[in-house]
Amino acid sequence: MSDTFASGSILKHYDALDSTNLEAKRLIADGEAGPVWIIADRQTTGYGRRGAAWFQEAGDLAASLIFTPAKSDKHVGQLSFAAALAVADAINAAATNAEVKLKWPNDILIGGAKISGILLELMTRPGASSAVVLGVGVNIVSKPSGADYPVTRLLDMLDGAAPPPKALLASIDAALFKWMEVWDKQGFAPIRDAWLQQAQNVGGPITVRLPQETLSGIFDGLDHDGSLILSTPDGVKRITAGAVYFGETDAARN
Repeated sequence: MSDTFASGSILKHYDALDSTNLEAKRLIADGEAGPVWIIADRQTTGYGRRGAAWFQEAGDLAASLIFTPAKSDKHVGQLSFAAALAVADAINAAATNAEVKLKWPNDILIGGAKISGILLELMTRPGASSAVVLGVGVNIVSKPSGADYPVTRLLDMLDGAAPPPKALLASIDAALFKWMEVWDKQGFAPIRDAWLQQAQNVGGPITVRLPQETLSGIFDGLDHDGSLILSTPDGVKRITAGAVYFGETDAARN
C-alpha cells in the first residue's frame, strides 16, 4: 500500500517485513532511488548498529527512507545527526513536556533512557549515484525487554493516546526534509550546532567503548565532520565510531 507525504516522499506500508532496511536495500537493487519510506507494522529480524537486534511491538515505529543525497558519499554520515534532530523534533511535538536528549552518534533519549535509534547505510550502485537507507525506530507503545541499557516509550510521556506510527513518521518526515535542506544549503555546521544544543553530557564525563579499548574522559563536542571529541588524561581523542556510556554504572552494565 502506498501513500505520499507533504514532502513528496512516497510511503510504502507493509503488514510485516523481515526488516524495513532490508526491504529498502532490495528496492534499491531493483533501481529505486527515492525518496521512499518503507514502514512495517511488524519486523521479524529488525536490526540496528553493528547488527544488534531491534525489537518492535505492534504500535511502535519501524521505518526506512530511501533517498539519494545531494553531496558526496564522504559527507553522508553527517545526515545521521540531521535525522536525530528530526526524530527529536517529532517526539518533542508529540510530548511537549519531555526533555529529549541526543546521544552520540545516533540515539534519542528521554530521562537518560533510549526511546529511538537511527541506522544509516550507504548503498553504492554501479553506474549510478549512491543511495542511502535511513532506518528509524521509535518505542511508541512498548519498552523492549532484555535490552542491556535503559529504555523508555513515548506513551509514558503523554496524557492521552499514543500517536499511530504513520502519524509520527509524517512528523519525522517533515522535520527531516527541513534539516536536510539546511544541510544542502549551509553545510554541517548548523546541524552540528543544533545537535550539540540537545546533546546529553556535553562538557561532562563519558566512557566510549571501542573495538580494542575503552576510553574515559570529557565529552568536548563534535569535530567538523561529526567525530566525537574526547579529552582524556592522555590527550584529546577524535572518535569516529564507538558506543558511548554515561557514568561507571552504565558502562559496567553494558
